Amino acid sequence: MMNSQQRVRAAIQHQTPDRMPVDLVATSEVWDKLVDYFQPDTTGMEDMTWLQPAREAVLRQLQVDCRLFSYDMFCNPPQSALLPGAKISWWDSLARSTPNRMWRQVLPDGALYDIWGVRYKFETHQFGRYEAHDGAVLGHAETVADVDAHPWPEPDWWDFSELPAMIDRLQQDGPFHVRFRLGSFFEQAWALCGLEKFMMDLIMAPEIPVAIMDRILDIHLANLRTVLELTDGRLDMVYTYDDVATQNSLLISPKIWRQLIKPRHQKILDMVHEFGCAAMYHCDGALAPLIPELLEIGVDVLNPIQTDTPEMAPELLKSRYGDRLTFHGGIDIIKTLPQGSPEQVQAEVKARMNVLGRGGGYVMCSSHHIQPDTPLENVLAMYDPALRYAGN
Repeated sequence: MMNSQQRVRAAIQHQTPDRMPVDLVATSEVWDKLVDYFQPDTTGMEDMTWLQPAREAVLRQLQVDCRLFSYDMFCNPPQSALLPGAKISWWDSLARSTPNRMWRQVLPDGALYDIWGVRYKFETHQFGRYEAHDGAVLGHAETVADVDAHPWPEPDWWDFSELPAMIDRLQQDGPFHVRFRLGSFFEQAWALCGLEKFMMDLIMAPEIPVAIMDRILDIHLANLRTVLELTDGRLDMVYTYDDVATQNSLLISPKIWRQLIKPRHQKILDMVHEFGCAAMYHCDGALAPLIPELLEIGVDVLNPIQTDTPEMAPELLKSRYGDRLTFHGGIDIIKTLPQGSPEQVQAEVKARMNVLGRGGGYVMCSSHHIQPDTPLENVLAMYDPALRYAGN
């Protein structure tokens, strides 16, 4: 019998594991439902102060194979860099898809800021709350000098010194397949200056978005090298992301992607492979036109596989790329999980395993964070351990 680390590694190497490996990402509301349902025992986790023990215990209850550490768990800016009246919170953010902490500044009015200066506010909906962008701090930028004048973080605003010990402590109860999440540069850039302005500037004044992306990328690359050197082989994979597609098409033209986005991701992936890690890339939506070039620049694992978008049907993906690419995700969060029956959810899990998982190359997970409108019984159906064996 394989352990979790061996199981996921086998899948990524296109070998057939002992069973289908699984991962879990969810909104805070879903995490809370799972904790309330399982009431898990957290004895022995008191020293794991970087996470919420009850949520980690849920992962173990569901026999989830993967664990994640994110760059925004390790922010440590100087006091002088904080906004007036701000306090640091590791737990207020709703953006966490894992049990782990996430750094935010919280202002007296309840607004949250990330380390780049993007402001968020909570908005309520029928099933809970979400974080919405609130303004564009670089929306005024008309020159590269305007970009340079922004109070950019420095690489020494992160302290990764505890990460090796965190991984070692986690692996005492594993070993799990551990990945490090590096931030985005395309998404982070448009969050700073506003999507409309960013998209227009890509055409009309590309030096502005390029300057913003490069400031972000330089910090990510410096942090990534620090992390890979410090962890010294403890990481299995590095996870990077940038959503460049919508539900129906690419968000930007292939030409612009090739000119401005692809070479920057190449720098990240080259460093990941320099240290012997697998490279995982996240992009929502209909990114099929880019998959051949993602393979070209070194993507090993693709997430989240929204199978209802053009050219992303599981059979098509497996036939075209199944010998070179591992698929992570694929269980539909738009229709199947929120609207289907538990039986329909399980049928989709089996279908994904039998197609995407044939001969390895698949890690079962949702096609994005499991959303608050998903019935608990459907989440439990998705993670039924009996589904993970071929022939079921």
